[in-house]
Amino acid sequence: MLSLMLIDTHNHLDFPDFDADRPALLARCRALGVRRQVLLGVFRDNWQRVWELANSEDDLHIALGLHPVYLAEHRAEHLVELRQWLERHAGHPKLCAVGEIGLDYFVTELDRDAQQQLFEAQLALAAEFELPVLLHVRRSHAAVIATLKRFRLKRAGIVHAFAGSLEEAREFRKLGFRLGLGGAPTWPQANRLRKVVAQLPLEDIVLETDSPDMAPAMHPYGRNSPEYLPEICAALAEIRGVTPEELADASTRNACAVFGWEM
Repeated sequence: MLSLMLIDTHNHLDFPDFDADRPALLARCRALGVRRQVLLGVFRDNWQRVWELANSEDDLHIALGLHPVYLAEHRAEHLVELRQWLERHAGHPKLCAVGEIGLDYFVTELDRDAQQQLFEAQLALAAEFELPVLLHVRRSHAAVIATLKRFRLKRAGIVHAFAGSLEEAREFRKLGFRLGLGGAPTWPQANRLRKVVAQLPLEDIVLETDSPDMAPAMHPYGRNSPEYLPEICAALAEIRGVTPEELADASTRNACAVFGWEM
């Protein structure tokens, strides 16, 4: 495997899937060139765990949010608590974004109006604290784009696990967003997505794993892992028609631009 410098912009390393071997996994990631990882908060009860984990390792950072898939678990007071967390840790180098937030129209039982209200409330918090957002967008591209056009965030962010069209990619680009790509384009059935990825400007792309979910085709069984990011980079570089080094450099630069980090 080539030596690359990479950033995993989206994973869930705090999940119990990693409890048995997390320190060894982090050591393997560093040896493979995964220089930073962003861990996502998804509901109120995992924020403290994510925060403590990120503060235990120099190369881990966090985003905090209320994920639409966990809509039934969220309460109005959790938005109040999210604001308190953002206020308490404003400017802290570990806190890099608001996320994972957004709209999920794939899970049909999730109330769309309630999702929209939650999404907009969190976009307002991101605007208030001048943080980028990490977006969950599943079969809801048009609604998310329309919402973002109304908010016009000073700092944009990343569309996690982008699976939209080339036109939707252009709309997100106009709004300042980068597109998160991971294992999904490597799946055998992802022909349409691969065609889109092949045409995306390098300036649009950041890399992610979404571990422990969305494992790439080269690791079809068991959990996904941030240690697979170099292989994902190589596979996506082939789809995009560039070298792994070119894609790694572009995605790392793009991620640093989103989060305000030095290269």
